[in-house]
Amino acid sequence: MNSKKSELPFASSNYVMMLTGIAVILAGFLIMSFDSTEFGFGFLGLTLGPIVTIIGFVIEFWAILRKPSDS
Repeated sequence: MNSKKSELPFASSNYVMMLTGIAVILAGFLIMSFDSTEFGFGFLGLTLGPIVTIIGFVIEFWAILRKPSDS
């Protein structure tokens, strides 16, 4: 019979990178919420927060598309 091995779609390093990406995205939103100017039109709300959030999404895409090494 076939030995049914529970194969996950990603390697453990991919999952760690995904969790890191989620943490970076949440940090970006948290940075945007710290902006003290009206309606978030300061440096944190318009520049730093969105850049950090986009970096988090890039990490997510990289974690999904990265092929794990066979070691």
